[in-house]
Amino acid sequence: MTAPVPADVLSRLKAVLGAGGWSEDPERIAPKLVEWRDRWVGQTPFLALPNTTEAVAAVVGICFEAGQPITVQGGNTGLVGGQIPQGEILLSTERLRAIRDVDGHDDALTAEAGVTLAQVHAAAAEVRRRFPLGLASEGTATVGGVVSTNAGGTQVLRYGMARNLVLGLEAVLPNGEVWNGLKRLRKDNTGYDLKQLLIGAEGTLGVVTAAALKLYPVMASRAVAMIGLATPEDAIKLLARAKDETGGAVEAFELMGRLGIDFALRNIPGTRDPFSEAHPWYVLAEFSSGEPGSAEAAMERFLADGLEAGLIGDAVLAQTETQAKALWAIRENQSPAQKPEGATWKHDVSVPVSQVPAFLAEATAAMHDFAPGARIAAFGHVGDGNIHYDVLRPDGAPDAEHAARRDAGSRIVHDIVAKLGGSISAEHGLGAMKTAEGARYKSATELAAQRAIRHALDPKRILNPRVLF
Repeated sequence: MTAPVPADVLSRLKAVLGAGGWSEDPERIAPKLVEWRDRWVGQTPFLALPNTTEAVAAVVGICFEAGQPITVQGGNTGLVGGQIPQGEILLSTERLRAIRDVDGHDDALTAEAGVTLAQVHAAAAEVRRRFPLGLASEGTATVGGVVSTNAGGTQVLRYGMARNLVLGLEAVLPNGEVWNGLKRLRKDNTGYDLKQLLIGAEGTLGVVTAAALKLYPVMASRAVAMIGLATPEDAIKLLARAKDETGGAVEAFELMGRLGIDFALRNIPGTRDPFSEAHPWYVLAEFSSGEPGSAEAAMERFLADGLEAGLIGDAVLAQTETQAKALWAIRENQSPAQKPEGATWKHDVSVPVSQVPAFLAEATAAMHDFAPGARIAAFGHVGDGNIHYDVLRPDGAPDAEHAARRDAGSRIVHDIVAKLGGSISAEHGLGAMKTAEGARYKSATELAAQRAIRHALDPKRILNPRVLF
Protein backbone atom coordinates (compact mmCIF):
# COMPACT_ATOMS: atom_id res chain seq x y z
CA MET A 1 0.00 0.00 0.00
CA THR A 2 1.34 3.43 -0.90
CA ALA A 3 1.71 6.39 1.47
CA PRO A 4 -1.15 8.91 1.81
CA VAL A 5 -1.27 11.59 -0.88
CA PRO A 6 -0.05 14.94 0.48
CA ALA A 7 -2.76 17.60 0.78
CA ASP A 8 -0.85 20.08 -1.38
CA VAL A 9 -0.61 17.54 -4.19
CA LEU A 10 -4.37 16.96 -4.07
CA SER A 11 -5.11 20.68 -4.12
CA ARG A 12 -2.83 21.22 -7.12
CA LEU A 13 -4.44 18.32 -8.98
CA LYS A 14 -7.92 19.67 -8.34
CA ALA A 15 -6.87 23.08 -9.63
CA VAL A 16 -5.50 21.81 -12.95
CA LEU A 17 -8.36 19.36 -13.52
CA GLY A 18 -11.19 21.78 -12.76
CA ALA A 19 -14.85 21.07 -12.13
CA GLY A 20 -15.85 17.58 -13.30
CA GLY A 21 -12.25 16.56 -13.75
CA TRP A 22 -11.78 14.73 -10.47
CA SER A 23 -13.65 12.86 -7.77
CA GLU A 24 -13.22 11.78 -4.16
CA ASP A 25 -16.75 10.35 -4.01
CA PRO A 26 -16.56 6.68 -2.96
CA GLU A 27 -19.69 5.80 -4.93
CA ARG A 28 -18.32 7.40 -8.10
CA ILE A 29 -14.99 5.64 -7.69
CA ALA A 30 -16.19 2.22 -6.50
CA PRO A 31 -16.89 0.61 -9.94
CA LYS A 32 -13.31 1.36 -11.00
CA LEU A 33 -11.83 -0.50 -8.04
CA VAL A 34 -13.15 -3.96 -8.88
CA GLU A 35 -11.91 -6.24 -11.65
CA TRP A 36 -14.81 -7.83 -13.53
CA ARG A 37 -14.02 -11.33 -12.23
CA ASP A 38 -13.95 -9.91 -8.66
CA ARG A 39 -10.42 -11.22 -8.11
CA TRP A 40 -8.92 -7.78 -7.42
CA VAL A 41 -10.42 -5.06 -5.29
CA GLY A 42 -8.45 -1.84 -4.84
CA GLN A 43 -8.58 1.57 -3.26
CA THR A 44 -7.61 5.11 -4.16
CA PRO A 45 -7.91 8.46 -2.41
CA PHE A 46 -8.38 10.38 -5.65
CA LEU A 47 -9.76 9.79 -9.15
CA ALA A 48 -8.30 12.04 -11.87
CA LEU A 49 -10.55 12.46 -14.93
CA PRO A 50 -8.63 14.61 -17.42
CA ASN A 51 -10.38 15.41 -20.71
CA THR A 52 -7.39 16.72 -22.70
CA THR A 53 -3.82 15.66 -23.29
CA GLU A 54 -2.69 18.86 -21.61
CA ALA A 55 -4.63 17.97 -18.48
CA VAL A 56 -3.07 14.49 -18.43
CA ALA A 57 0.35 16.10 -18.73
CA ALA A 58 -0.40 18.47 -15.84
CA VAL A 59 -1.51 15.59 -13.60
CA VAL A 60 1.50 13.43 -14.42
CA GLY A 61 3.87 16.38 -14.06
CA ILE A 62 2.59 17.23 -10.59
CA CYS A 63 2.81 13.61 -9.50
CA PHE A 64 6.31 13.19 -10.93
CA GLU A 65 7.55 16.24 -9.06
CA ALA A 66 6.07 14.91 -5.82
CA GLY A 67 7.03 11.28 -6.42
CA GLN A 68 3.35 10.37 -6.20
CA PRO A 69 2.44 6.98 -7.75
CA ILE A 70 -0.32 6.75 -10.37
CA THR A 71 -2.30 3.80 -11.72
CA VAL A 72 -3.70 4.37 -15.20
CA GLN A 73 -7.03 2.83 -16.22
CA GLY A 74 -8.91 2.64 -19.50
CA GLY A 75 -12.11 0.61 -19.78
CA ASN A 76 -11.26 -1.62 -16.78
CA THR A 77 -11.45 -4.77 -18.91
CA GLY A 78 -7.95 -6.00 -18.02
CA LEU A 79 -7.66 -9.53 -16.68
CA VAL A 80 -4.37 -9.37 -14.76
CA GLY A 81 -5.13 -6.63 -12.22
CA GLY A 82 -2.76 -3.97 -13.56
CA GLN A 83 -5.53 -1.36 -13.77
CA ILE A 84 -6.68 -1.69 -10.14
CA PRO A 85 -4.98 0.83 -7.77
CA GLN A 86 -3.78 -0.15 -4.33
CA GLY A 87 -3.61 3.29 -2.77
CA GLU A 88 -2.18 5.14 -5.78
CA ILE A 89 -3.95 8.01 -7.50
CA LEU A 90 -6.19 6.56 -10.21
CA LEU A 91 -5.97 8.30 -13.58
CA SER A 92 -8.86 7.34 -15.86
CA THR A 93 -8.73 8.13 -19.58
CA GLU A 94 -12.50 7.78 -19.99
CA ARG A 95 -13.04 11.48 -20.85
CA LEU A 96 -10.51 11.43 -23.73
CA ARG A 97 -13.30 10.55 -26.17
CA ALA A 98 -12.59 12.31 -29.47
CA ILE A 99 -12.05 10.62 -32.79
CA ARG A 100 -9.78 13.27 -34.21
CA ASP A 101 -9.52 12.12 -37.80
CA VAL A 102 -10.58 9.35 -40.16
CA ASP A 103 -8.94 9.16 -43.59
CA GLY A 104 -9.92 6.50 -46.10
CA HIS A 105 -7.06 7.46 -48.43
CA ASP A 106 -4.38 7.08 -45.76
CA ASP A 107 -6.28 4.12 -44.31
CA ALA A 108 -5.83 5.67 -40.87
CA LEU A 109 -7.98 6.68 -37.93
CA THR A 110 -6.78 8.82 -35.02
CA ALA A 111 -8.66 8.26 -31.77
CA GLU A 112 -8.11 9.42 -28.21
CA ALA A 113 -7.42 6.92 -25.46
CA GLY A 114 -10.95 6.78 -24.04
CA VAL A 115 -12.65 5.89 -27.33
CA THR A 116 -14.02 2.34 -27.21
CA LEU A 117 -13.11 -0.30 -29.72
CA ALA A 118 -16.75 -0.44 -30.84
CA GLN A 119 -16.66 3.30 -31.59
CA VAL A 120 -13.50 2.83 -33.64
CA HIS A 121 -15.22 0.11 -35.66
CA ALA A 122 -18.23 2.34 -36.29
CA ALA A 123 -16.11 5.33 -37.34
CA ALA A 124 -14.07 3.20 -39.74
CA ALA A 125 -17.24 1.80 -41.29
CA GLU A 126 -18.38 5.33 -42.16
CA VAL A 127 -15.53 5.57 -44.69
CA ARG A 128 -15.98 1.94 -45.83
CA ARG A 129 -12.97 0.73 -43.89
CA ARG A 130 -12.42 -1.58 -40.93
CA PHE A 131 -10.12 -1.78 -37.94
CA PRO A 132 -9.43 -5.52 -37.69
CA LEU A 133 -8.99 -5.97 -33.97
CA GLY A 134 -11.96 -7.64 -32.34
CA LEU A 135 -12.53 -8.41 -28.66
CA ALA A 136 -15.56 -9.71 -26.81
CA SER A 137 -15.24 -6.60 -24.60
CA GLU A 138 -15.17 -4.14 -27.51
CA GLY A 139 -18.04 -2.12 -26.06
CA THR A 140 -15.93 -1.15 -23.03
CA ALA A 141 -12.31 -1.81 -24.01
CA THR A 142 -10.64 1.48 -24.96
CA VAL A 143 -7.95 2.51 -27.42
CA GLY A 144 -5.53 3.40 -24.63
CA GLY A 145 -5.94 0.02 -22.96
CA VAL A 146 -5.76 -1.91 -26.22
CA VAL A 147 -2.48 -0.17 -27.11
CA SER A 148 -0.96 -0.32 -23.63
CA THR A 149 -1.58 -4.05 -23.28
CA ASN A 150 -0.81 -4.92 -26.92
CA ALA A 151 -4.22 -6.59 -27.16
CA GLY A 152 -4.73 -9.54 -29.46
CA GLY A 153 -8.20 -10.81 -30.27
CA THR A 154 -9.64 -13.08 -32.88
CA GLN A 155 -8.05 -11.63 -36.05
CA VAL A 156 -4.39 -11.89 -34.97
CA LEU A 157 -3.79 -14.75 -37.39
CA ARG A 158 -4.29 -12.44 -40.38
CA TYR A 159 -3.59 -8.92 -39.08
CA GLY A 160 -1.36 -9.32 -36.04
CA MET A 161 -1.50 -7.91 -32.51
CA ALA A 162 -2.18 -4.28 -31.61
CA ARG A 163 1.46 -3.35 -32.20
CA ASN A 164 1.00 -4.33 -35.85
CA LEU A 165 -2.00 -2.03 -36.17
CA VAL A 166 -0.62 1.21 -34.69
CA LEU A 167 0.93 3.84 -36.96
CA GLY A 168 1.67 6.45 -34.32
CA LEU A 169 1.03 7.52 -30.75
CA GLU A 170 0.61 10.58 -28.60
CA ALA A 171 1.63 10.00 -25.01
CA VAL A 172 2.49 11.79 -21.79
CA LEU A 173 5.86 10.57 -20.54
CA PRO A 174 6.44 9.97 -16.81
CA ASN A 175 7.96 13.45 -16.30
CA GLY A 176 4.81 15.11 -17.66
CA GLU A 177 6.17 15.97 -21.10
CA VAL A 178 3.99 15.26 -24.14
CA TRP A 179 5.43 13.19 -26.97
CA ASN A 180 3.54 13.79 -30.21
CA GLY A 181 4.29 10.79 -32.38
CA LEU A 182 0.98 10.69 -34.25
CA LYS A 183 2.56 10.09 -37.63
CA ARG A 184 0.60 8.05 -40.16
CA LEU A 185 3.67 6.75 -41.96
CA ARG A 186 4.17 3.13 -43.00
CA LYS A 187 7.92 3.70 -43.27
CA ASP A 188 10.10 5.73 -40.90
CA ASN A 189 13.68 4.56 -40.30
CA THR A 190 14.91 7.47 -38.18
CA GLY A 191 16.04 5.76 -35.01
CA TYR A 192 14.41 3.92 -32.12
CA ASP A 193 10.68 3.34 -32.56
CA LEU A 194 9.39 4.88 -29.34
CA LYS A 195 5.80 3.89 -30.03
CA GLN A 196 6.76 0.22 -29.96
CA LEU A 197 8.23 0.70 -26.47
CA LEU A 198 4.94 2.18 -25.27
CA ILE A 199 2.80 -0.50 -26.92
CA GLY A 200 2.49 -3.37 -24.45
CA ALA A 201 4.25 -1.43 -21.66
CA GLU A 202 1.06 -1.56 -19.54
CA GLY A 203 1.25 2.15 -18.77
CA THR A 204 4.70 2.01 -17.19
CA LEU A 205 6.56 4.15 -19.75
CA GLY A 206 3.90 6.76 -20.44
CA VAL A 207 0.17 7.46 -20.57
CA VAL A 208 -1.15 6.90 -24.10
CA THR A 209 -3.54 9.75 -24.91
CA ALA A 210 -4.21 9.09 -28.61
CA ALA A 211 -3.30 6.60 -31.33
CA ALA A 212 -3.21 6.59 -35.13
CA LEU A 213 -4.58 3.21 -36.15
CA LYS A 214 -4.31 1.26 -39.42
CA LEU A 215 -7.51 0.68 -41.36
CA TYR A 216 -8.19 -1.99 -43.97
CA PRO A 217 -10.73 -2.46 -46.77
CA VAL A 218 -14.11 -3.97 -45.95
CA MET A 219 -14.21 -7.55 -47.21
CA ALA A 220 -16.75 -8.34 -49.94
CA SER A 221 -17.36 -11.91 -48.79
CA ARG A 222 -17.20 -13.75 -45.50
CA ALA A 223 -17.80 -17.35 -44.47
CA VAL A 224 -18.14 -18.73 -40.94
CA ALA A 225 -18.28 -22.39 -39.97
CA MET A 226 -18.25 -24.42 -36.76
CA ILE A 227 -16.41 -27.72 -37.10
CA GLY A 228 -16.58 -30.75 -34.84
CA LEU A 229 -13.40 -32.80 -34.63
CA ALA A 230 -11.68 -35.46 -32.56
CA THR A 231 -8.33 -34.03 -31.50
CA PRO A 232 -6.25 -30.84 -31.36
CA GLU A 233 -3.84 -32.53 -33.79
CA ASP A 234 -6.66 -32.57 -36.34
CA ALA A 235 -7.20 -28.85 -35.73
CA ILE A 236 -3.54 -28.09 -36.56
CA LYS A 237 -3.77 -30.14 -39.76
CA LEU A 238 -6.98 -28.33 -40.72
CA LEU A 239 -5.34 -24.96 -40.09
CA ALA A 240 -2.60 -25.75 -42.60
CA ARG A 241 -5.23 -26.82 -45.15
CA ALA A 242 -7.22 -23.62 -44.50
CA LYS A 243 -4.17 -21.44 -45.18
CA ASP A 244 -3.42 -23.31 -48.38
CA GLU A 245 -7.05 -23.18 -49.56
CA THR A 246 -7.38 -19.43 -49.05
CA GLY A 247 -3.88 -18.25 -49.83
CA GLY A 248 -3.55 -16.94 -46.29
CA ALA A 249 -7.00 -15.34 -46.08
CA VAL A 250 -7.98 -17.10 -42.84
CA GLU A 251 -9.56 -14.42 -40.67
CA ALA A 252 -9.88 -16.54 -37.53
CA PHE A 253 -9.33 -20.12 -36.41
CA GLU A 254 -10.57 -20.69 -32.87
CA LEU A 255 -10.31 -23.91 -30.86
CA MET A 256 -12.76 -24.94 -28.12
CA GLY A 257 -13.04 -28.04 -25.97
CA ARG A 258 -16.41 -29.68 -25.38
CA LEU A 259 -16.58 -28.66 -21.73
CA GLY A 260 -16.57 -24.99 -22.71
CA ILE A 261 -19.49 -25.64 -25.06
CA ASP A 262 -21.37 -27.35 -22.23
CA PHE A 263 -20.77 -24.36 -19.93
CA ALA A 264 -22.12 -21.97 -22.59
CA LEU A 265 -25.22 -24.11 -23.12
CA ARG A 266 -25.82 -24.25 -19.37
CA ASN A 267 -24.97 -20.70 -18.33
CA ILE A 268 -25.54 -18.38 -21.30
CA PRO A 269 -29.25 -17.92 -22.07
CA GLY A 270 -30.23 -18.44 -25.69
CA THR A 271 -27.19 -20.58 -26.57
CA ARG A 272 -27.96 -23.57 -28.79
CA ASP A 273 -25.74 -26.48 -29.75
CA PRO A 274 -25.13 -26.28 -33.52
CA PHE A 275 -24.70 -30.07 -33.71
CA SER A 276 -26.96 -33.02 -33.02
CA GLU A 277 -24.04 -35.00 -31.58
CA ALA A 278 -21.23 -33.88 -29.27
CA HIS A 279 -17.61 -33.77 -30.38
CA PRO A 280 -14.47 -33.66 -28.18
CA TRP A 281 -13.17 -30.50 -29.86
CA TYR A 282 -14.47 -27.69 -32.05
CA VAL A 283 -13.00 -25.13 -34.42
CA LEU A 284 -14.70 -21.89 -35.36
CA ALA A 285 -13.26 -20.85 -38.72
CA GLU A 286 -13.80 -17.60 -40.59
CA PHE A 287 -12.56 -16.81 -44.11
CA SER A 288 -12.88 -13.44 -45.83
CA SER A 289 -12.09 -12.09 -49.26
CA GLY A 290 -12.28 -8.91 -51.28
CA GLU A 291 -13.92 -10.86 -54.11
CA PRO A 292 -17.68 -11.49 -53.88
CA GLY A 293 -18.47 -15.16 -53.25
CA SER A 294 -14.83 -16.16 -52.92
CA ALA A 295 -14.81 -16.78 -49.15
CA GLU A 296 -17.95 -18.91 -49.29
CA ALA A 297 -16.58 -21.01 -52.15
CA ALA A 298 -13.25 -21.49 -50.37
CA MET A 299 -14.99 -22.55 -47.15
CA GLU A 300 -17.13 -25.11 -48.98
CA ARG A 301 -14.04 -26.63 -50.64
CA PHE A 302 -12.16 -26.64 -47.35
CA LEU A 303 -14.96 -28.39 -45.48
CA ALA A 304 -15.45 -30.98 -48.23
CA ASP A 305 -11.73 -31.77 -48.30
CA GLY A 306 -11.56 -32.02 -44.51
CA LEU A 307 -14.51 -34.41 -44.40
CA GLU A 308 -12.99 -36.57 -47.13
CA ALA A 309 -9.64 -36.66 -45.29
CA GLY A 310 -11.34 -37.77 -42.08
CA LEU A 311 -10.23 -34.67 -40.15
CA ILE A 312 -13.76 -33.29 -39.72
CA GLY A 313 -16.47 -35.17 -37.87
CA ASP A 314 -19.23 -32.71 -38.77
CA ALA A 315 -19.56 -29.06 -39.74
CA VAL A 316 -22.15 -26.29 -39.70
CA LEU A 317 -21.77 -23.49 -42.26
CA ALA A 318 -23.54 -20.24 -41.40
CA GLN A 319 -26.02 -19.27 -44.10
CA THR A 320 -26.93 -15.84 -42.72
CA GLU A 321 -25.31 -13.11 -40.66
CA THR A 322 -27.58 -14.06 -37.76
CA GLN A 323 -26.30 -17.62 -37.87
CA ALA A 324 -22.70 -16.41 -38.05
CA LYS A 325 -23.23 -14.21 -34.98
CA ALA A 326 -24.76 -17.15 -33.10
CA LEU A 327 -21.70 -19.30 -33.82
CA TRP A 328 -19.36 -16.50 -32.78
CA ALA A 329 -21.36 -15.95 -29.58
CA ILE A 330 -20.48 -19.48 -28.47
CA ARG A 331 -16.79 -18.65 -28.78
CA GLU A 332 -17.05 -15.18 -27.24
CA ASN A 333 -18.96 -16.52 -24.24
CA GLN A 334 -16.41 -19.17 -23.33
CA SER A 335 -15.02 -17.09 -20.47
CA PRO A 336 -18.31 -15.59 -19.17
CA ALA A 337 -19.85 -19.06 -19.21
CA GLN A 338 -17.27 -20.23 -16.66
CA LYS A 339 -18.10 -17.62 -14.06
CA PRO A 340 -21.05 -19.49 -12.47
CA GLU A 341 -18.93 -22.65 -12.27
CA GLY A 342 -16.81 -21.43 -9.37
CA ALA A 343 -13.12 -20.88 -8.66
CA THR A 344 -10.84 -21.09 -11.68
CA TRP A 345 -7.12 -20.96 -12.37
CA LYS A 346 -6.89 -18.99 -15.60
CA HIS A 347 -3.92 -19.12 -17.94
CA ASP A 348 -3.35 -16.97 -21.03
CA VAL A 349 -0.43 -18.78 -22.64
CA SER A 350 1.11 -19.24 -26.06
CA VAL A 351 3.30 -21.91 -27.62
CA PRO A 352 4.42 -22.48 -31.21
CA VAL A 353 1.36 -23.53 -33.20
CA SER A 354 2.82 -26.97 -33.83
CA GLN A 355 3.16 -27.48 -30.05
CA VAL A 356 -0.46 -26.75 -29.13
CA PRO A 357 -1.49 -30.45 -29.03
CA ALA A 358 1.58 -31.35 -26.94
CA PHE A 359 0.86 -28.54 -24.50
CA LEU A 360 -2.79 -29.53 -24.09
CA ALA A 361 -1.92 -33.18 -23.53
CA GLU A 362 0.93 -32.57 -21.08
CA ALA A 363 -0.77 -29.79 -19.12
CA THR A 364 -4.03 -31.73 -18.78
CA ALA A 365 -2.24 -34.86 -17.55
CA ALA A 366 -0.31 -32.75 -15.03
CA MET A 367 -3.45 -31.01 -13.79
CA HIS A 368 -5.31 -34.26 -13.33
CA ASP A 369 -2.41 -35.53 -11.21
CA PHE A 370 -2.11 -32.31 -9.21
CA ALA A 371 -5.83 -31.58 -8.80
CA PRO A 372 -7.88 -34.76 -9.27
CA GLY A 373 -11.39 -33.98 -10.45
CA ALA A 374 -10.51 -30.52 -11.76
CA ARG A 375 -12.39 -29.52 -14.89
CA ILE A 376 -10.29 -28.30 -17.83
CA ALA A 377 -11.78 -25.70 -20.17
CA ALA A 378 -9.34 -24.93 -22.98
CA PHE A 379 -10.09 -22.54 -25.81
CA GLY A 380 -8.43 -19.85 -27.83
CA HIS A 381 -6.70 -18.63 -30.93
CA VAL A 382 -5.11 -21.84 -32.15
CA GLY A 383 -4.09 -20.09 -35.37
CA ASP A 384 -1.47 -18.08 -33.44
CA GLY A 385 -0.76 -20.60 -30.67
CA ASN A 386 -2.63 -18.69 -27.94
CA ILE A 387 -4.60 -20.96 -25.61
CA HIS A 388 -6.73 -19.84 -22.67
CA TYR A 389 -6.19 -22.83 -20.42
CA ASP A 390 -8.56 -22.70 -17.46
CA VAL A 391 -8.64 -25.16 -14.56
CA LEU A 392 -11.97 -25.09 -12.72
CA ARG A 393 -12.61 -26.53 -9.29
CA PRO A 394 -14.05 -30.08 -9.18
CA ASP A 395 -17.82 -30.02 -9.48
CA GLY A 396 -19.25 -29.36 -6.02
CA ALA A 397 -15.88 -28.74 -4.35
CA PRO A 398 -15.26 -25.64 -2.18
CA ASP A 399 -14.08 -22.56 -4.04
CA ALA A 400 -11.62 -21.54 -1.31
CA GLU A 401 -9.81 -24.87 -1.36
CA HIS A 402 -9.30 -24.71 -5.14
CA ALA A 403 -8.32 -21.02 -5.10
CA ALA A 404 -5.69 -21.68 -2.43
CA ARG A 405 -3.79 -23.98 -4.81
CA ARG A 406 -3.88 -21.55 -7.75
CA ASP A 407 -0.26 -20.41 -7.62
CA ALA A 408 1.17 -23.90 -7.31
CA GLY A 409 -1.02 -25.20 -10.13
CA SER A 410 -0.20 -22.28 -12.39
CA ARG A 411 3.52 -22.81 -11.81
CA ILE A 412 3.14 -26.34 -13.23
CA VAL A 413 1.30 -25.04 -16.30
CA HIS A 414 3.80 -22.23 -16.86
CA ASP A 415 6.79 -24.57 -16.57
CA ILE A 416 5.30 -26.73 -19.32
CA VAL A 417 4.74 -23.65 -21.47
CA ALA A 418 8.35 -22.52 -20.96
CA LYS A 419 9.69 -25.99 -21.80
CA LEU A 420 7.83 -25.85 -25.12
CA GLY A 421 9.29 -22.43 -25.99
CA GLY A 422 6.15 -20.49 -25.12
CA SER A 423 5.04 -17.44 -23.13
CA ILE A 424 3.07 -17.27 -19.88
CA SER A 425 1.20 -14.21 -21.17
CA ALA A 426 0.05 -14.25 -24.77
CA GLU A 427 -2.26 -11.24 -24.89
CA HIS A 428 -3.44 -10.15 -21.43
CA GLY A 429 -0.11 -8.79 -20.19
CA LEU A 430 1.59 -9.45 -16.87
CA GLY A 431 -0.09 -6.83 -14.69
CA ALA A 432 -0.16 -7.31 -10.94
CA MET A 433 -1.02 -10.97 -11.36
CA LYS A 434 2.01 -12.20 -13.29
CA THR A 435 4.82 -9.67 -12.87
CA ALA A 436 6.71 -11.71 -10.26
CA GLU A 437 6.04 -14.94 -12.16
CA GLY A 438 7.15 -13.34 -15.41
CA ALA A 439 10.56 -12.51 -13.99
CA ARG A 440 11.14 -16.20 -13.33
CA TYR A 441 11.09 -17.00 -17.05
CA LYS A 442 13.28 -14.14 -18.27
CA SER A 443 17.06 -14.09 -18.36
CA ALA A 444 19.08 -11.74 -16.19
CA THR A 445 20.18 -9.94 -19.36
CA GLU A 446 16.62 -9.29 -20.52
CA LEU A 447 15.46 -8.16 -17.08
CA ALA A 448 18.39 -5.76 -16.76
CA ALA A 449 17.66 -4.23 -20.16
CA GLN A 450 13.96 -3.77 -19.40
CA ARG A 451 14.69 -2.23 -16.01
CA ALA A 452 17.22 0.14 -17.57
CA ILE A 453 14.67 1.36 -20.11
CA ARG A 454 12.09 1.95 -17.40
CA HIS A 455 14.51 3.76 -15.12
CA ALA A 456 15.61 6.03 -17.97
CA LEU A 457 12.02 7.19 -18.59
CA ASP A 458 10.59 6.94 -15.08
CA PRO A 459 13.42 7.17 -12.53
CA LYS A 460 10.91 7.73 -9.70
CA ARG A 461 8.76 4.77 -10.81
CA ILE A 462 5.50 6.68 -10.46
CA LEU A 463 3.55 5.10 -13.35
CA ASN A 464 1.86 1.78 -12.51
CA PRO A 465 4.60 1.05 -9.96
CA ARG A 466 3.42 -2.49 -9.12
CA VAL A 467 3.52 -3.65 -12.74
CA LEU A 468 6.49 -5.00 -14.75
CA PHE A 469 10.13 -5.03 -13.83
